[in-house]
Amino acid sequence: MMDMGASSGLGFMKMHGAGNDFVVIDSRGRGGALVTAGLARGLGDRHRGVGFDQLAEIRDQEGADCALDFWNSDGSRSGACGNATRCVSDYLMRDLGRDEVTLVTARGRLHARRREDGLVAVNMGAPQLLWSEIPLARAMETDSLPLEGGPSAVGMGNPHCVFFVDDAEAVDLAGRGASVETDPLFPERTNVEFASLIGPDRLRLRVWERGAGITLACGSGACATAVAAARRGLTGRQVRLEMDGGVLEVDWRDEGVWLSGPVARVFEGHLSPEMMALA
Repeated sequence: MMDMGASSGLGFMKMHGAGNDFVVIDSRGRGGALVTAGLARGLGDRHRGVGFDQLAEIRDQEGADCALDFWNSDGSRSGACGNATRCVSDYLMRDLGRDEVTLVTARGRLHARRREDGLVAVNMGAPQLLWSEIPLARAMETDSLPLEGGPSAVGMGNPHCVFFVDDAEAVDLAGRGASVETDPLFPERTNVEFASLIGPDRLRLRVWERGAGITLACGSGACATAVAAARRGLTGRQVRLEMDGGVLEVDWRDEGVWLSGPVARVFEGHLSPEMMALA
């Protein structure tokens, strides 16, 4: 367990999965959650704080190895974060001396394991394919939305809007991502993905994340994109996704959507009293 000594301030760890970067705070044994929207915004500022795409807070949870809460860099909550879940799972497995862990998130109970090749995999659960689950603003088919480009909608504990394009590199990611994120069709806003087929069961994927903007990778976005591609017959259920920060693998099985990829532990530190005053 990371040093959370009060004498030197609240401890944190910086991690990333394929360039998707996180601050991790271990609040186990401290009586409950410590992170607030104000602290998340302050920490998320890459100039005045630590900087991250998402923050993950580990809490005590009866009947599981931990509970896990997610925050976006703008201070909003996120219901799911696949790469952060993999990073925290790696940390927990090392801390507990095991190769499997169970975590409870807003998405439900998630199971993670370390593969023989060293990659960390997590079962992100069954995809949400009904308009009311994602959610969308009104009833409609979710594999071709009434937006320019006919994107697919998939829920992975958070909403995703997936566009299949000829060349993901040519997309104005900032402009189109920001516009689609706040489209009235998505009452809770949405993550936005642009994918192009580059080989058998291989996709090039770029992501705009709700509450964070452009990120180098997105685990739940990779899952949603793989599900959407398989539903359209573009790929099979095992897909390799090449993102700006690295490669993620998705395997859509009967028991759920498995996400696998690398993780890295970057550094540890302690938050100053001035930063904690934002809480």
